[in-house]
Amino acid sequence: MNFCKRAWLNVWAKKGRSILLILVSAAILMFVLAGLLIRSAAIKATNQAKADVGATVTLSANRQAAFKQMRKSSSSSSSTSSRPKLTLTPVKLSDATKIAKLSNVGSYNVTSTTSANAKSYDTVSTSTGMGSSGGGPGGMKSGSSSSGDTQIDGVTATSLTSDFSDKQSKIVKGRGITASDKNTNHVVIEKELASQNNLSVGDTMTFKQTTGSKTTVKVKIVGIYKASSSASSTAGPMSTDPSNTVYTSYTLANSIKGSKYAGTADSVTFNVTTPSKVSSVNKAGNQLISTSKYTLSTDDASYQTVKASMSSVESFANKIVWLVAIAGTIILALIVILMIRERRFEIGVLLSLGEARWKIVAQFFTEMIMVLVVALAIAGAGGKFVGNQLGSQLVSQTATTTKTTSTTSGQPGGGNQGGGQPGGQSGHTGGPGSSSNSTTKADTKLAITVSAVDLAELGGFGLAITFLSIMIASGGILRLEPRKVLIS
Repeated sequence: MNFCKRAWLNVWAKKGRSILLILVSAAILMFVLAGLLIRSAAIKATNQAKADVGATVTLSANRQAAFKQMRKSSSSSSSTSSRPKLTLTPVKLSDATKIAKLSNVGSYNVTSTTSANAKSYDTVSTSTGMGSSGGGPGGMKSGSSSSGDTQIDGVTATSLTSDFSDKQSKIVKGRGITASDKNTNHVVIEKELASQNNLSVGDTMTFKQTTGSKTTVKVKIVGIYKASSSASSTAGPMSTDPSNTVYTSYTLANSIKGSKYAGTADSVTFNVTTPSKVSSVNKAGNQLISTSKYTLSTDDASYQTVKASMSSVESFANKIVWLVAIAGTIILALIVILMIRERRFEIGVLLSLGEARWKIVAQFFTEMIMVLVVALAIAGAGGKFVGNQLGSQLVSQTATTTKTTSTTSGQPGGGNQGGGQPGGQSGHTGGPGSSSNSTTKADTKLAITVSAVDLAELGGFGLAITFLSIMIASGGILRLEPRKVLIS
């Protein structure tokens, strides 16, 4: 009789044993599939992170070189009354354009920051235990001519700044600054400043320069934004209120600084389209600039966080696959061994009739294949549910991270980024030594789906487990003597 037919008759006749084998095989394959699905989803999430999380390279003045030059000038100067000052070289936009043309570099944001005094409006005052900041029309009354009461952040586009991209600030009326606002007098002001002065989109306001001829600058409001409620708590005690921060195009900020700052910036941030290539972009960029004047700093912390998180999930999934596969092989091997011991008489009869030993082994293998097909269908239906449950637990433990960043004066490297101009201001609201803390939740979800490739891979694992189980158990078949079996 054909061994395939014998296998079918045996599986059908021993329904209880067959159901037990199906349940055990389905349980093993279900956890193997769950591991495969989690691993596949983790790989997809890591690849997606390359596009979604992103990385940046920032071009700014080389502070270390500037400090070195200042110390050199200080040691060579014999006069104690005229100590040299730290002078930072503004970034030339022509140099930034060269870096923007590199491969893997997408959009870039030019930042130029300064300050001005209020002329036609009242700034928002903040009272603290150490005094108050802000003032009325005409600027600050303390007699300071080098620091204004209004922070002016010149950018290429507000959407490219970290405050807006991280949802710390959002536009509530009008629109944000865009690249089309270059060489215009358009500004975006904070909601509290607008409310205090009854200003709305389309209205105008006037600044007064803090240096030089101290001329007035008339600007037009094109948008109103709302800053994070925690912004005021992170500002320094001697800093102007965060509501006094005005966003505009970097060209207008440069014109307020002075004519010599045209075509320059405090810093330029480039978005790297492929975060894994951030090191190569940084290396190529350094070859295009004077490292004695500028420095390129990289920031791919978010990408590395998600990558590390997903790597741990992928590693755990691989362990699930192999542990379940090994345990499943052992369990099935034990079951098949017990099954063969119960069928010693049947094996003896077949051997006495001249049946080849390999056909008997093939019969057992065929029986297990029939069981495997049904178990595979059950595992395919339940594997996604198990994978979702395990995946959500893993992600909740490893993929949710808290990132606290501290910045001094807001610009890369901290300190004065005004290029050495009198009254050059810090990059973000806050006095010297102030810091801003932001907590970012990297919530990565695993998109677990069962595909034909996953089922094919699961079938391969199932066949391997079944084959190893039969090979381990068939050792007893090969040693059986027909005469001894029938006599016993």
